[in-house]
Amino acid sequence: MPVVRLSAATLDRLPANVAVPRYDRDAVRRGVVHLGIGAFHRAHQAAIFEAALASGDLRWGVTGVSLRSAGVRDQMAPQDGLYTLLVRDGEGERTQVIGAVREVLVAPEDPAAVVAALASPDTHLVTLTITEKGYKLDRAGGGLLRDDPDVAHDLASLEAPRTAAGFLVPGLAARRAAGLAPFTALSCDNLPDNGALLRDAVLAMAQAHDPALAEWIAAEGAFPATMVDRIVPATTDADVAVLAARLGVQDRAMVKTEPFLQWVVENRFCGPRPDLAAFGVQLTDAVAPWEDAKLRLLNGAHSAIAYLGGLAGDTYVHEFVGRPEGRALVEALWEEAAETLDPPAGLDVPAYRRALMARFANPALQHRTRQIAMDGSQKLPQRLIAPMAERRARGLPVEALALAVAAWMRWQAGVTDLGEHFTIDDPIAARLAEAGGVDDYLALLGADLDRRARGTIAEHFAALERGSARAAIERLIGVRA
Repeated sequence: MPVVRLSAATLDRLPANVAVPRYDRDAVRRGVVHLGIGAFHRAHQAAIFEAALASGDLRWGVTGVSLRSAGVRDQMAPQDGLYTLLVRDGEGERTQVIGAVREVLVAPEDPAAVVAALASPDTHLVTLTITEKGYKLDRAGGGLLRDDPDVAHDLASLEAPRTAAGFLVPGLAARRAAGLAPFTALSCDNLPDNGALLRDAVLAMAQAHDPALAEWIAAEGAFPATMVDRIVPATTDADVAVLAARLGVQDRAMVKTEPFLQWVVENRFCGPRPDLAAFGVQLTDAVAPWEDAKLRLLNGAHSAIAYLGGLAGDTYVHEFVGRPEGRALVEALWEEAAETLDPPAGLDVPAYRRALMARFANPALQHRTRQIAMDGSQKLPQRLIAPMAERRARGLPVEALALAVAAWMRWQAGVTDLGEHFTIDDPIAARLAEAGGVDDYLALLGADLDRRARGTIAEHFAALERGSARAAIERLIGVRA
């Protein structure tokens, strides 16, 4: 029997407790272009734009763009862009069909279509979730990673762009030529000062092709800093099968997430926007304090859990924090990281920590440590190295942070404490494989740490190589006690 897919034609088959779009999807204008339409966007920003559409403001449909593969397009196109957002916690789940995504473009197949979408008079916002590595930034020297083949290609010609900055520049050039205002571009990735980094990348690309265009973008454009937070585990085939049995139709584009959603945005736009505050978005003049708290508490703990838990054989985050020593390790790391924060007035750090632990302990999420462990070389500088450097500048110890960094180094061997082999998923995996020890690894992270910090990492790394992650955790907790 043929599989019946979720689509506009099958919405009326869904159970009554499934929320579905009630607005006229045919009347929706495509006001948002999103680069990097993976699961996170579909569970986070798209849910906000869905709320805007449901409120009656039909200007905020999303044109999704995949910069690499056709996978998401092939999942969503047969479903008329519809997908299910499954929100789970320990008490139950809520099921909603999202209709905000009106089309998905695959950039390598038709780069001109992506530029046309960016240049459209209806487009006012461009959002990005392309992961830290997608910005092609030179961590050591600053600016674009000019020896990257895709960056070099776009610096030479924007006829068929390959990078995010490479697409934004001709889109902005077409708007300028047509007498349109630029769009507001919002990076939604875990990079400190992400708005400024995106702006610098775009201006560098524009300067290489048209200095006058770069001046116009600098004067008229807007690149607000943002902070996003929602845990979005990878969808499995089992998830798809279970949902199909519930709904009576198959949804290959479904995403699962937690109830918590946070989006903090610098209040600096250069054109129309939805009433973001009405849908729970925090508009602020200073994103950095929120960003630091999230990176160093949530993301830093996630990385520690990924590598220490992954080495110990934990498949899921909730397994790690479900053991007393795992929970104690996270609390120890938080004690160190929290002392480096300058929290905004609206953030109660102890309450935030309690809420984070409850989120980590949510067994319904099934958040895999291997998923978090990806691309560690791009994540650790802001999550773990930055708070280490700040603590050492004040003469403070860095035991828990150093253990997390050492666990990442031990992870590069590609084998768990249980003898299970795995493949390192990192954009510089080949260089990591050639590293000869702690100093080599820190150089690849661009880490400028003092002798005390390096020595502490080296001690933990040696202990992990001699013994196990669990033994190292127990030793640390014993030392702290």
